[in-house]
Amino acid sequence: MEIYEERTVDIQQLERRLKCKVSLYEQSLTNLGSCTIAMIKAGEQRYLVAVGSGPIFDELDGEAEDECKVCPLSHENRLVLNTYLPYTHPVANTTKRPSIGLGDRLGEATPGHIWALEGTSVFPIFAQQSIRELNFTDRTFKDVIDAASYAVFQEGYTYGFGADGDHLKKSEEIKQALEDGATMITLDSSEQIDPTIQNLDEGQLQARYEALDREIRELYEGLYAEQEFPVGTSTLKLDLPTLKRDILTYHKALDFIQIIYEQHILPSEHPIDFEISIDETDTPTDPKSHLFIAKELKRRHVLISTLAPRFVGEFQKGIDYIGDTAEFERQLVLHAAIAKQYRYRLSIHSGSDKFSIFPILAKTIKGSFHVKTAGTNWLEAVRLVAEKEPSLYRKMHSHALKRFGDAKAFYHVTTDIEKIKNLDTMKDEDLPSYLNDDNARQLLHITYGYLLEDTDETGKKLFKDAFFSLLSREEEHYKQLLDAHISRHLSLLGFKK
Repeated sequence: MEIYEERTVDIQQLERRLKCKVSLYEQSLTNLGSCTIAMIKAGEQRYLVAVGSGPIFDELDGEAEDECKVCPLSHENRLVLNTYLPYTHPVANTTKRPSIGLGDRLGEATPGHIWALEGTSVFPIFAQQSIRELNFTDRTFKDVIDAASYAVFQEGYTYGFGADGDHLKKSEEIKQALEDGATMITLDSSEQIDPTIQNLDEGQLQARYEALDREIRELYEGLYAEQEFPVGTSTLKLDLPTLKRDILTYHKALDFIQIIYEQHILPSEHPIDFEISIDETDTPTDPKSHLFIAKELKRRHVLISTLAPRFVGEFQKGIDYIGDTAEFERQLVLHAAIAKQYRYRLSIHSGSDKFSIFPILAKTIKGSFHVKTAGTNWLEAVRLVAEKEPSLYRKMHSHALKRFGDAKAFYHVTTDIEKIKNLDTMKDEDLPSYLNDDNARQLLHITYGYLLEDTDETGKKLFKDAFFSLLSREEEHYKQLLDAHISRHLSLLGFKK
């Protein structure tokens, strides 16, 4: 669609019509033939506005008056927007740009993420949600993509973004995510990985191995046993004892990955970024195990975009890396060499706030990786609450303490509740300091679902309405907080000065 000279939207006319203060998101103002479209904010509500005439004016659903149509930010209207402005539709990262997953649990963080990306060539995954996150926030994957698409339009971001169905474990989940518009699938194969194998003694290992089908054993042994393979400047030998453990640990997962690839990824009419997650285990992924998996994926003709090993050390939610950074770097060199050799990129999960290892990633992988963040944008929203509405923060903090035990069932964290300063001793102006404390950060991070969705005895949400109302009123400040926080990530990762 050809774009003509710039037009304007009559804000005063809209204020008279909507009977409230109206502001225009200037970057959204777009002229399509005889129709001008833009994003406005009326009170605390955002709308699409179409002025003039033409196909997009007719197709958008809304209330028309004097050649001005005010349209809700519905899923149907998002699809119309995608048709006429393709940059608002998620796409795969076909050029293999360095990428970052910026999952927005709230549907409000993408504008701030866009600010942070300015001046970089990083490919963003603005829509990134797992089934667990969708359940905790009472959203659908369509909701997530809708919010990202409208934010892209609002901010005039035209450089492309992706949509990740994150940590999906079942064929039907993947099918649904692709139907909803996912351009990336992160396959979590943890339910097919046997975590008990790595801790077996030699006798137990041999007994389990001999119980495996002989044809499987002979196949793998013939391909890999006691063979040496070059990896970067090193050589890795797949000795038989290690190979036995890897076969028992991963062979069912490899079968599952191949099935999902052939059923859902390969037949797709559109490019899909296919990520393999093997990080949801207690045992770090040995580089030899990674090599075995890489060689098997190649043998099975499974093409992947990224792979997430379980790196050495602790990648806990919302806090910095815990572990020996020198050992992390030593193993990362091998993992990166394997990924490069087999033509995919490494993915770092729970990557938010891992500031101590970001320079190592930047130096070792030189930009060719994917980093996943998610909950950190929620924590910046909570920081906003602490700064702007202390009474609401105090209530949320108290409720998080009550719900911490329930939330721990879903996350691996080492939070020490006893080390969090007593709320009653804190002055209002000191409340934001909780967001700089690891224990408090994890408390607030993992209880987000309860803070958003818990209700009182009448069924009313305890905090959700007040929380989102504050975000709407303070949206510029929220953008600034996110810009600063994500910019720190990007700078240390080598993408931004």
